[in-house]
This record gives sequence, C-alpha cells and structure tokens, in this order.
Amino acid sequence: MKRIKTASLDEIRAMKARGETRPTREDAPELDLPDGFWDDATPEPPKTKQPVTLRVDPDILDFFKSQGPKGHLTRMHAVLRSYVDAQKKRSS
Repeated sequence: MKRIKTASLDEIRAMKARGETRPTREDAPELDLPDGFWDDATPEPPKTKQPVTLRVDPDILDFFKSQGPKGHLTRMHAVLRSYVDAQKKRSS
C-alpha cells in the first residue's frame, strides 16, 4: 500500500517550481501494442443521461437525502441501474 506523503505549502511551491507536481510523458509506461491494434477501433460517443421528472413518495426522497447532503439523485440512479441490470441478467 502506498504511503500518503504530506508536504507544507512552501514544499509544494518548491516542487511546483521544479515541475515535480504533474506527471510527465516519461512517467507513462511504455505500451507494447501489436501492429494494427487500432485498425478496427471506432470512437464510442458518451452516453448522455436524459432529464426526467419523477414523482416519488416523501419517505423515499427523505431516505435518500438522509444518506448525505449531496448526491441523493445519484444514489437513486444507482439503485435503478442495479435493478435494471439484475432484471436483464435474470431474463437472459
């Protein structure tokens, strides 16, 4: 496990001045890909989410909001995603 290093603001400023705060191209591992690796590659556009209005019971909304000050809609989406994935797996 990596140890977390701590540094003072002065140390961070000195590192930044030396260019040590960002990874460089030399830090990246060398890729050994076979010839033609990218020949059949096609760009995949990102999936966009569609905004909807959803009416839910107050206790359901309160439950998700009680899990943390932010992210209740993300958590609700995760539950729906889990349900959809389980149903797809079940029917296949």
